[in-house]
Amino acid sequence: MPVPNQNVTPEQQASDAPQSTARRTAVAELLSRVAPVADELGARFAAAGHELALVGGPVRDALLRRPTKDVDLTTDAPPDRILEIIDGWADAVWTIGIEFGTVGLRKGDHQLEITTYRSESYDPKSRKPEVSYGTSLVEDLRRRDFAVNAMAARLPGYELVDPFGGLTDLRDRVIRTPGRPEDSFGDDPLRMLRAARFASQLGFAVAPDVVEAMTAMADRIEIVSAERIRDELSKLVCGTHPREGLALLVDTGLAGQVLPELPKLRLEIDEHHRHKDVYEHSLIVLEQAIAQEEDGPDLVLRLAALLHDIGKPRTRRFEAGGRVSFHHHEVVGAKMTRKRLTALRYPKDVTNDVSRLVELHLRFHGYGTGEWTDSAVRRYVRDAGPLLSRLHKLTRADCTTRNKRKADRLRRTYDELEARIARLAEEEELAAIRPEIDGNEIQEILGIRPGPLVGKAYRFLLELRLDRGPIGKEAAAAELRRWAAEQGVTGE
Repeated sequence: MPVPNQNVTPEQQASDAPQSTARRTAVAELLSRVAPVADELGARFAAAGHELALVGGPVRDALLRRPTKDVDLTTDAPPDRILEIIDGWADAVWTIGIEFGTVGLRKGDHQLEITTYRSESYDPKSRKPEVSYGTSLVEDLRRRDFAVNAMAARLPGYELVDPFGGLTDLRDRVIRTPGRPEDSFGDDPLRMLRAARFASQLGFAVAPDVVEAMTAMADRIEIVSAERIRDELSKLVCGTHPREGLALLVDTGLAGQVLPELPKLRLEIDEHHRHKDVYEHSLIVLEQAIAQEEDGPDLVLRLAALLHDIGKPRTRRFEAGGRVSFHHHEVVGAKMTRKRLTALRYPKDVTNDVSRLVELHLRFHGYGTGEWTDSAVRRYVRDAGPLLSRLHKLTRADCTTRNKRKADRLRRTYDELEARIARLAEEEELAAIRPEIDGNEIQEILGIRPGPLVGKAYRFLLELRLDRGPIGKEAAAAELRRWAAEQGVTGE
């Protein structure tokens, strides 16, 4: 475990007892890598008679030797005093969060945020926290979500402050709250989602008393805004261990509040009507989709993998002979996906892309053993559009059969389809399929003015292109004239 001074108890960490020189040096060196300018800023605050400390996630990640983009600092100085101290030192300053006690600044290549010691809590019926300023670093740490995030390093010098045993929790790979979890979640119910998110990102276990409080207080999440829930859910899904975080949401009942389609995948299975465990299948598909990622976490692909079968509970039918069917679950699931992601305030492009992937995820199975015509392959590519690469990954991930022969057959068949797509793409610029005659040429050939008829003719030519591939402008023009005659179109 890459955490220094593993054998120091929380009491020893919280006390002023001298640490060994080697240990202090090791901690300081780790923390100083976060932002070298922080020490310089700490000296500036000290000269002005104020405290400054590196705090929270940056401290945790430095001790875990994980990269971090955030540089979060905390101080006893109120916001107006912060502005005075950094005046003339910072290269740029922004005050968008000043009502919550936060001042942002840039120094060279580093962006930092400085927040006044504070406490915040929610009124039982409010979506917004009530913020009050404090004067104690330890009390500021006490109000933070988890002990691993309730550590600080005083500046200048990077002296570690760990009053709640966060360093021990890093060693033990556990998520605990600094105080009673009920009090922590009462102050900000979003912290329940954050526990699951950290389980996903860090691979840590969540302490039993924290899980118990999450279960008892799950319905409190309803006062939190959809945007905050969305952001935590996205971070969870894009974590290194999303299964752990999602399972925690389902087991505690939180998923029933924020993503109810997920626990509903736990369909009852009896000895007479057998089918896959849809919930477990969805988690496996998510993991298999992740294994195919090439440039880091892909939120759209991961959401599509997680949600691709959410239409199954609504479409399940018991057939003769013990069979179970889910006809058109991809269409139903796409509509459900759009509704859920819209409710969570996801951007339109994310909502559209995930919904489209859910709708298309079964299309490959019509390919059979390769019977598709080139026309059908072109339509497959046309319908997927820019999502084709993700659709490839999702379709491959959706194979979770334990039958090796069947799995190998599906893999070979999809390999063949991808090869056909590549061949057609090379021959026909498949990714940019369009008619060989454009709108202006349609008007000229048919002698018509701009209007709906031009669009109708264009769609005819597009279908012709998809069916027959490139046939040349002369042949396309002849087909256009034939179509126009059948439609009774006459030039002006």
